[in-house]
Amino acid sequence: MSKPIELGIEPQRKLGYWSIWALGVGAVIGDGIFLLMGQGIATAGPGAILAYLVAGLSQLFLMIALGELAVGMPNAGAMSQWVERFMGKWWGFLAGFTFAIGWVIAGGSVGLALGKLTMWFFPQLTGEFWPAFFAILFITIFAVLNILGAEIAAKTQLLLVIIMTLVMALFSIIGLKDINVDHFTPFLPHGVDGFWAAVPLGTYAYLGAVTLATAGGEVKNPKDLPKALIWSSITFLVLYTAAQIVLQGLIPWDKMTMDGSPFTEAANMVFGIAGAYIMNMTAWIAAATCILMGTLYAASRIFYAQAKSGFLPAFFGRLHPKTGTPVYGIIVVWALSVGLVIFGSINPDFLYVELSTQLVLSWLVSWTLALIASILYRKNALHEVQQLPWRQPLYPLFPILGFVGIGIVFYGTFVGSPMTLVRGGIWMAVLYALFRIFNKSKNISNTAGKDAAL
Repeated sequence: MSKPIELGIEPQRKLGYWSIWALGVGAVIGDGIFLLMGQGIATAGPGAILAYLVAGLSQLFLMIALGELAVGMPNAGAMSQWVERFMGKWWGFLAGFTFAIGWVIAGGSVGLALGKLTMWFFPQLTGEFWPAFFAILFITIFAVLNILGAEIAAKTQLLLVIIMTLVMALFSIIGLKDINVDHFTPFLPHGVDGFWAAVPLGTYAYLGAVTLATAGGEVKNPKDLPKALIWSSITFLVLYTAAQIVLQGLIPWDKMTMDGSPFTEAANMVFGIAGAYIMNMTAWIAAATCILMGTLYAASRIFYAQAKSGFLPAFFGRLHPKTGTPVYGIIVVWALSVGLVIFGSINPDFLYVELSTQLVLSWLVSWTLALIASILYRKNALHEVQQLPWRQPLYPLFPILGFVGIGIVFYGTFVGSPMTLVRGGIWMAVLYALFRIFNKSKNISNTAGKDAAL
């Protein structure tokens, strides 16, 4: 039998508004913006600007719709606990686990991207070993920072996000003088189909912002959660839209390559080699912030909350007695991320295509369940909602818009790949079977214990 979870140790509430704002901005998938932007532009041409804007707005609508749940039920499990309250244990477990497993997959894909970005600074190093080495090195450093305490990790995140934000803002402002408006025509060279195909790519670029809701158990003031949800979304939406306009104004859409970050090439045009160096470092920071407070922080917090609820083995719920961090959960997430980095070095297509698509599917499931819970919160606990210090405006507009955005991404991602959906359905069915078996055995054990006590 597993040891019981230690009593008396709770997460430490030390995170202020700016720390959780940085968590939301930094958790936006780094390689989606800096490495995959070329794919989005190649798919839709200049129309990718609008496609990415639609994707970003759908994320903003989702943030607003979930704000009430974040402030009304602030906890480390976030969507896991929200959905469990209104829809039952299995659905709550599924909502949290799919979100966490998406971040674990991102730990592999973004970690490997981080290793490749690091290689830009060391052109003398060649071979497949070095990107994996650097990826594992930095994932390990970020894991240690998380174990040392949420406040230390959050302060590191805040510093990195401020640097990233300033660089992207300066690039957008200074680069305006060099844009060529002819590069924006034709606006939709591949027609409407190309536009809709680019929306899921834009969504992948903006995935992860809702991660800051998992800071609910460590935030000083829960009222900061909905504000940070909304303002982090607005920050990256404005920042990356402006940067993409400048990017496409500098480089014709049909000259984009996916061999590296198009932002690095554009920065080289505007600022010279020093600018390219700084921009590549910014891309590195974007990937680093995803792993630091996305993969390692968010996934371990959800696993912690699910262990406390009895959904996962008890060791996930153990906290470090001094730092209050779920140390065993962080170590497991670190190990899984390292394993995916090694696997991705051997078979990158499986990691970046199949598993990344499963990441999108996982988060679509989690978002859908969380949105349903937000509606049930209004329906079944309206009096509680009315007492909240923050409530979403224009209800039910934003849940509806959130569902529309999810539908667009689902259609664009899976309409041409039904087998991806089948594989996703299979692993979720296996997950359900394991959940039922684990809970059945746990209930039998609890019943036996009670009978023995009598």
